[in-house]
Amino acid sequence: MLTGIILLPALILYIAYANTFFFRLLVLCVAGLALLEFFRMVLPEEREVERRLGTAAGVLWVLVLAGGNARVGLAGLSLLLICWVCWFLFRFRDLQSVMQHLSLLFFGLIYLALPLGLLAALGDLPWGRQWVFLILLLTMTGDTAAYFVGINFGQRKLYPAISPNKSVEGALGGLGGALLGVLIAKYWFFPVLTFAECLLLALVLGPLAQVGDLVESMLKRGFGVKDSGTLIPGHGGILDRLDSLLLVFPPVYFYALLRGFG
Repeated sequence: MLTGIILLPALILYIAYANTFFFRLLVLCVAGLALLEFFRMVLPEEREVERRLGTAAGVLWVLVLAGGNARVGLAGLSLLLICWVCWFLFRFRDLQSVMQHLSLLFFGLIYLALPLGLLAALGDLPWGRQWVFLILLLTMTGDTAAYFVGINFGQRKLYPAISPNKSVEGALGGLGGALLGVLIAKYWFFPVLTFAECLLLALVLGPLAQVGDLVESMLKRGFGVKDSGTLIPGHGGILDRLDSLLLVFPPVYFYALLRGFG
């Protein structure tokens, strides 16, 4: 708890005042830690070389995506596809698992490097930092509301096979919390948003944040781990902090472009 109290204000100040270089540097560091956690969770120890190379490749792709050029981003992904397919073809260890390992490596790149690369690009758009703060506020208020509504009023299980403690009532509370977060953002620091946009963003991004949380729970249960890592004492790993955000970054980035902020 104390760690979170100390880190959150520092993170807010950093995002608010960092220039493009330092904002991208933060995203690259987060991406590197998250990718390493993910590959250590899903790939066996004998694939340590692939874990490290996959992390490095993912960070480089985040850097490419940060430029906001779709053609360059697709070119980078195409190059990674060629390199990794050849790598696993000539370095397979077990024909029963080689395709699983290759698929997990590419899933990690799409699941982590793609949204974090778009986050880096988002931060450089006009009103980009406001979009970033809106995402953070929406997910925090949504998570908080879901927790308290679920604790006090939760009766019906939402998805017990994946997350036994989550309830339908908590999910609905989280949706209300997401709307509250977007409205706070509008009246605090993002006045160009209309009320209709606030409602749309809450209805789309609120459920996506909850799905992102469930996806990471599915991954951890699938690979038999309680937390993705131990980087943050008492809070698990960096992936445990990112889970609600990952599926939110891409739609916000593309909506910002559609809205004319690009």
